[in-house]
Amino acid sequence: MLKQRVLSAIVLIAIVFSALFWFSPFYFALALGVVTTLGVWEWTQFARIKNGFWRLLIAGLAGAFLFLLIFGEADYLNVGRVFEGYAQPVLLASVIWWIVALGFVVRYPHSAKLWGKSALLQLVFAVLTLIPFLIGVLRLRLDGYNANPYHGVMLLLYVFILVWAADSGAYFAGRKFGKHKLAPKVSPGKTWQGVIGGLITAVVLAALFIQIAPNNLFTVSTAPFVLLSLCTVAISVLGDLTESMFKRESGIKDSSNLIPGHGGILDRIDSLTAAVPFFAYFYFYVL
Repeated sequence: MLKQRVLSAIVLIAIVFSALFWFSPFYFALALGVVTTLGVWEWTQFARIKNGFWRLLIAGLAGAFLFLLIFGEADYLNVGRVFEGYAQPVLLASVIWWIVALGFVVRYPHSAKLWGKSALLQLVFAVLTLIPFLIGVLRLRLDGYNANPYHGVMLLLYVFILVWAADSGAYFAGRKFGKHKLAPKVSPGKTWQGVIGGLITAVVLAALFIQIAPNNLFTVSTAPFVLLSLCTVAISVLGDLTESMFKRESGIKDSSNLIPGHGGILDRIDSLTAAVPFFAYFYFYVL
């Protein structure tokens, strides 16, 4: 099992870095569209859609919509312009959605009475989670693309590394000091001590990164940047908890078995679906 997880992780890392450094913006967006479509296919389980035909049909329609959307924006994407007419409101909608999701998590299982048996609401939740994630990744990746095609890569990788490092910090802090459960009815393994460990890791990483990064990488000063990084990690925990809540309510362990040893697409990006849009909205439109 461990060997399988390691091999899968190596392959995933190779794919991610290949897409980041070698794909043109248009093909990078198409690759993200594929990931998003697979995420929709997995999400149909949360909506209690078990029939394989309907699951494929919904995912296929989502994929077709995304392809047409990305294809129509291809020329803009290739010069670093990301859905300029609606990127900001979509990312703002994501921030609002995660505030609502926080209420669902805090009130679970009572909150499930509102959404637990509604396939339509679950599909709306999928859109509010996955579309802003796609736009947020593109917005970060293509920032300053004309001046430096790799400027946005560092910005996007920072968010990825921030979340992954904080997750590791939370894991080790939770194992060493964890006593008080964070959300026992949603994810019994998470503790407040683990979250605090993750947040401390985030602050340290943000402070170090801003010192060693090129002077023109970030457009905000140190204090707001560290605060944004701290909040981004907190939101990433919410993303993880929200998917855990949906899986628990639908009675499944993993979102799928697409990634050997790791589960599904959503299992790997659940934290990032919350962190990336949140960071992108506040970094580009607030700070």
